[in-house]
Amino acid sequence: MSFQRPPRHFLAIPDFSVGELRTLFDLAERMRTGAYTSKCLVGKALAMIFMKASTRTRVSFEVGAWQLGGHALFLSPRDVQLGRGEPIADTARVLSRYVDGIMIRTFAHSDVEVLASHSTVPVINGLTDLLHPCQVLADLLTVQQQLGTYDGKIIAWVGDGNNMANSWINAAFRLGFRLKLACPEGYDPDPAVLARAKSHADVTVVRDPLEAVEGAHVVSTDVWASMGQEDEQAVRARAFAGFRVDESLMRRAEPDAIFLHCLPAHRGEEVTAGVIDGPWSRVWDEAENRLHIQKAIMAVLMGGEPFA
Repeated sequence: MSFQRPPRHFLAIPDFSVGELRTLFDLAERMRTGAYTSKCLVGKALAMIFMKASTRTRVSFEVGAWQLGGHALFLSPRDVQLGRGEPIADTARVLSRYVDGIMIRTFAHSDVEVLASHSTVPVINGLTDLLHPCQVLADLLTVQQQLGTYDGKIIAWVGDGNNMANSWINAAFRLGFRLKLACPEGYDPDPAVLARAKSHADVTVVRDPLEAVEGAHVVSTDVWASMGQEDEQAVRARAFAGFRVDESLMRRAEPDAIFLHCLPAHRGEEVTAGVIDGPWSRVWDEAENRLHIQKAIMAVLMGGEPFA
């Protein structure tokens, strides 16, 4: 009987070591500059399951797979039996017979874990309600490009303790930079994610955005009501009053600080137009970097590109 090595998955940033993350950033930068020309996904297919709609996730993965010589299949709830109640484990077993990798963007993080546990091909977390790891890796790639490194930098998060905040915490846990999060009472990050990070990194949660942004090199935020929380918009607007990233808040950060936002953005709510469209903003570079970092992830998980 032949032995098949279990596939490597990417469900959360700590799934990769510090060295592997640095390899990913280096590979993604080579891809961005055109120094990497290998078509490592020729003859390979990526299944993309979208239980949540997306602009950046779909386009960046689909284009990225094509640029590496592979093919991506868009699968909405209407296109797969998950939308009619097929068990996730069965979907994993079937897709593993057809494709070389699976990317999923969905609600419950447990669904991604079940998918990975029954898949014999790599599974990539495109987003869950708990985590958004590909986006934060793209953010860190942007920080590295703009500021030279994330080492020794202070990252400030202003807003909801959502999947983005949790992934920033995971990144601080693994990479060791200082992270300050300003969240309203009742909107803190996941307690288990936070507790683990605090044992290895300088991660703090405060209630005052001014305290979080003071001396920061990077200021990041997200919408106040994410997909699926639209009915909470009015309640959240009251809870997040005072948490808007505006010009006066950015001036409390370091002089060379940059602003990041995972998009889509609501100008006038979580951020002013003067910030997201102004000189602090690196939002469009950040969005582009989704393409490069995800190509790097696919290259190492699906294309045989070495992590060393």
